[in-house]
Amino acid sequence: MSSMAKRIRTRSGMAIAALGVVLGLGEPARSAIAEENPEQPASSHATLDARQQAIVPIAAFAAAGDIARLNGALEQGLDLGMSVSDAREVLVQLYAYAGFPRSLNALSELMRVVEARKARGIEDAPGREPSQPVPKGDALLAAGRANQTRLAGAVVEGPLFDFAPVANEYLRAHLFGAIFERDNLDWQSRELATLSMLAALPGAEAQLQAHMRMSMNIGVSAAQLRQLSEVLGERVTAEAAERAQQALQRQLSP
Repeated sequence: MSSMAKRIRTRSGMAIAALGVVLGLGEPARSAIAEENPEQPASSHATLDARQQAIVPIAAFAAAGDIARLNGALEQGLDLGMSVSDAREVLVQLYAYAGFPRSLNALSELMRVVEARKARGIEDAPGREPSQPVPKGDALLAAGRANQTRLAGAVVEGPLFDFAPVANEYLRAHLFGAIFERDNLDWQSRELATLSMLAALPGAEAQLQAHMRMSMNIGVSAAQLRQLSEVLGERVTAEAAERAQQALQRQLSP
């Protein structure tokens, strides 16, 4: 462990950053997090359902900017029962990990797919909108801090955010606040999407590792994460699958 990682671990016990740079990894507090998030119950399933599996290639191809293959993944996802809202939320969330250009391009492709399906007589389920407005101002930042802490298992802090505190403020306000406060897509689905996005992006291994921890903190099982790697290998690329497998192995190592 590097000297920086040692200092960070001392400060927070489990401090990690979720989008920028991993600050350190500690033991998860899964049961406590499940109790604090009754709306995100720990999964009792050993496998990903069809809808969850459909999220994987959609998120990965969108992150990679592979619009041609995203088209097929969106078609299959909608055929398997994903709502338009499910797919749209995944692609909006993409901006936090791969930038607005790829998010907007992917959303444009979803719009084209839905319109083409409608022209063929296919009426996809619209899905639902968030049950309440996203908070604004200081309330949004507070909500984002709380959500980030629950996902990470500890308050996320450390030398990086001492050096660039605005980065953590953006994480809390935009990602963990404005996005994670939208309850029309559950947190487990959001994390499965995030893992798929990061696995498709070479050079994002540190963030992928952090989100393996977060996924398990909110009840995604090791068996489900192994299956996510299998879906990446079967439907995306062997390289993406290998990155996910390695991150999970490191997470599970004592």
